[in-house]
Amino acid sequence: MNRFVLNETSYHGHGAIKSITKEIKMRGLKKALICTTPELIKFKVVDNVTDLLKKAKLPYEIYSNIKPNPTIENVQCGIKAMKKAKADYLIAIGGGSAIDTAKGIGIIMANPEHIGVRSLEGAEKSKKKALPIIAIPTTAGTAAEVTINYVITDVKKKRKFVCADPHDIPVVAIVDPIMMSTMPKGLTASTGMDALTHAIEGYITKGAWELSDMFHLEAIRLISKHLRGAVNNTKEGREGMALGQYIAGMGFSNVGLGIVHSMAHSLGALYDTPHGVANAILLPTIMKYNAPATGEKYREIARAMGVKNVDKMTQKQYREAAIKAVAKLSKDVGIPADLKKIMKAEDINFLTENAMKDACTPGNPRTPTKNDIIKLYKSLL
Repeated sequence: MNRFVLNETSYHGHGAIKSITKEIKMRGLKKALICTTPELIKFKVVDNVTDLLKKAKLPYEIYSNIKPNPTIENVQCGIKAMKKAKADYLIAIGGGSAIDTAKGIGIIMANPEHIGVRSLEGAEKSKKKALPIIAIPTTAGTAAEVTINYVITDVKKKRKFVCADPHDIPVVAIVDPIMMSTMPKGLTASTGMDALTHAIEGYITKGAWELSDMFHLEAIRLISKHLRGAVNNTKEGREGMALGQYIAGMGFSNVGLGIVHSMAHSLGALYDTPHGVANAILLPTIMKYNAPATGEKYREIARAMGVKNVDKMTQKQYREAAIKAVAKLSKDVGIPADLKKIMKAEDINFLTENAMKDACTPGNPRTPTKNDIIKLYKSLL
């Protein structure tokens, strides 16, 4: 048996943000706590939403003390802000950091026994649905608006932990490319490569099946076609990436990921490395490691990425072609090729221990040993 969970409602395309007031009124929601980041307030991205709320006379308060890799403290402070505001729902505006924080807040407001946050690590720990969340992504990458996952950083233990809970999924996702148009090139590139990693890892994970494969292959095709354009801020590129990353989220949320994410989580927790950058650097190397456990799937990855004549290639050739296509896309959008400026050799054992414990590791198509992870990290120095 395979389960597939998606959010209740989603809106897509230019101008989709205008639907927010109708959804709020239709659901009888009273007051919002807006979860966002200081940068999105500074550059007036949040104004696209608050102007609509003001016009419709819908009350809200803003909580913006959220880090790029959101922490336990960010969630706990958000809970205090929500109680003080007497809000009954959340609007998350941003990338994974804002939406993941909102998920943590929404879950704990409905399940106060988890106020310590750490107890939510793992699968399906809550008993009740989160308070309603309307998720408005400003990055084309995490797909947090459609997934059951959120990731929180434990600063004291220098690790990230993954929570996977259908109770946290936003009730409404509004995927409007206009909200993504102010993203700088570097952020567009890194979040886009995060989306590609979701699609590729989701396609080859142990839990993959026909329905998830359909979503992941289309996501790979869209991201490969449109990421370069999105980095150059073309309308077509932004639209294609907005859809591609969402479709990838529909898939991986239901079947899991692999050690690219496990190893990236470790890097992000210790060095505060942007998640998409870590994924993009790791992906080609780990694809090579995973290849023996993927059957014919790399042929379809290569095809989706636009590689020609894959049916005439040997297994070795199409696997190499898929990996090269990923590496080229990463290079084209300006992602570093290695971890030399990020990782310290003396930290590899600590990074490996956390990666082995990560919730994404069991889904990897090839079961890694601790020594495998150490070698993979070392190969990128």
